[in-house]
Parts: sequence; structure tokens; C-alpha cells
Amino acid sequence: METGIKYTSKTTVEYKMTAAAFGSGTVEVLSTPYMIALMEGASMNCVKDQLEEGQTTVGTKVCVNHLASVGIGEEVVTEAELIEIDRRRLTFNVKVLHGDKLIGEGTHDRFIINTAKFMGK
Repeated sequence: METGIKYTSKTTVEYKMTAAAFGSGTVEVLSTPYMIALMEGASMNCVKDQLEEGQTTVGTKVCVNHLASVGIGEEVVTEAELIEIDRRRLTFNVKVLHGDKLIGEGTHDRFIINTAKFMGK
């Protein structure tokens, strides 16, 4: 595994992703918790094919800014890039965009784990 690996996904905002539905606000726009989930998912998918059998990653740290709103029916693009490897800790630059508009950005850390051992099996 090397730094520079990138992953991109596209998602159309649905009501269940909004602050109103999630309970983190009252407005029907992409919620911060769901935006973070998109960032975590992109980071996980960025490296999943680089892991050994029986391994996965778990999120441990999120440091992001939610900069703009995006409504139901709009498409967002989530990008993750692996920027640092420190033993089992992986750090990603993450961002969510709506067209050219930056919706959120920041960093996300994940740790490589052995799934069975992590689950106590």
C-alpha cells in the first residue's frame, strides 16, 4: 500500500440523509453526520483492495468542516486520498463536492485491523 491512492463515489441526496431526517437539525439538506459517513465510506473503499484477507479498516478520527448545503435530489461526489501511512494508521484527505462547489473537506484516520480478532473470535 502506498500514499496517493484515490477513490471517488457519487451519491444522490435522499430525504433519509438530511438533517431533518437524521435528527441533527430541522432543514432538509445533507446532514453533517451523513456527509461524514460518505467520507468514511470513501476512505474505507479507497484501500479495501490493498488489504490482506481477513483485514478491514475502522474509523478512529474525523476532522472536517461542513461548508455549504446541498438539497434533496442533488448529486454529490465524495473523494478520498490516502496521504499518510503510519504502521496500521492510515490518514486520508476527504472532500464532498456538488459540481464545483465544495460542501465539506478535512481529514479522516482509519486503522487496519484483523476482523476476527477485533470481534473477539
